[in-house]
Amino acid sequence: MNPSYNIGSAYISITRGMDMNFDLTSEQEMIKKMIREFSDEVVAPGAIERDRIKQFPVDVFKQLSEMGIMGLPFSEEYGGGGSDTISFAIVTEELSRACASTGITYSAHISLGGAPLNLFGTEEQKQKYLTPICTGESFGAFGLTEPNAGSDAGGTRTTATLSNGEYIINGNKCFITNAGYAKHLAITAKTGMNEGKKEISAIIVPTGADGFSVFDNYEKMGLHASNTTELVLEDVRVPEENLLGKKGEGFKQFLITLDGGRIGIGAMAVGIAQGAFEKSLQYTKERKQFGKSISSFQAVQFKLADMAMKIELARNMVYKAAWLKDQGRPFSKEASMCKLYASEICMEVTNQAVQLHGGYGYMKEYHVERMMRDAKLLEIGEGTSEIQRTVIARLIGC
Repeated sequence: MNPSYNIGSAYISITRGMDMNFDLTSEQEMIKKMIREFSDEVVAPGAIERDRIKQFPVDVFKQLSEMGIMGLPFSEEYGGGGSDTISFAIVTEELSRACASTGITYSAHISLGGAPLNLFGTEEQKQKYLTPICTGESFGAFGLTEPNAGSDAGGTRTTATLSNGEYIINGNKCFITNAGYAKHLAITAKTGMNEGKKEISAIIVPTGADGFSVFDNYEKMGLHASNTTELVLEDVRVPEENLLGKKGEGFKQFLITLDGGRIGIGAMAVGIAQGAFEKSLQYTKERKQFGKSISSFQAVQFKLADMAMKIELARNMVYKAAWLKDQGRPFSKEASMCKLYASEICMEVTNQAVQLHGGYGYMKEYHVERMMRDAKLLEIGEGTSEIQRTVIARLIGC
């Protein structure tokens, strides 16, 4: 029997065995341990130098491919790991803790590159295009943002005209992660008009197609070792069977894709914040002022306590959104919440980390200035903080 408690005229029934468990599974714990060790031993040592010379971490991802991590949440049928979204979040967090450029490369590879193919692709498309993403033969990328279609993704100007069984694609995309190392990617394009509105569809395009150009010329504030590109498509021709999902459902598809991507951004934010916190805790214990470690000063302790608290809250929100996704339950609200909260506390935590390091925090060798620069993108990418608040407001019934 379930116990009941009488509080005045109200009765509260406590149900035993409710589905609430904050423990990771043994598989998730194993993945966390493996990736944490890999991040500390392989990813972290080169983070400063990769940031300085803007070097894409090819060798890191070669090793991740050999470890079977590149297709982690996708079916083993396509070379994936058959794991779950929480495991994906764990890997993204741990990589980002060591190097955010590596973290965003992995997050985009899975959530923007692989996920649309997995969700909307035909069996043939999955075998042909998802498999090389899972095995690490190709990086995953997604062509959505345009110079005049950022938050207003419905303003897409890229066109795809069907002619003699082929789509002829013209347009350009900007701020596309991983495209310089992708063999193919899904892009959004206007395929017609429907009742006076743009009909947006998603189409798989090989990056080596005639008329397809990829430019890696951006000078960025942070995430220097990640690949951020501009795409130009001039009369690019692909067969009609490269349509991803149903014609005219591209807008709905990329909204679903972005929900999953926001979990990745949230996990990234937790990882960067965790890395900045760990550097700060270590530094304040070692740094002596007035004859004792500055970690013994209450003002410093309060900063560290707030950092630890906010990181834990953000992590819980990321894991909740990931868990809901894995259960096949609605998670759009939670995905926006975790992305919004985690990205904003990440910016706050990295800012405080620089402050706690004092003058050394402004120096590259202490890592936290890089973390602060990297953190800012998370408040912008995959829907700005303002867009997340708009999404949440709609989903709570405003």
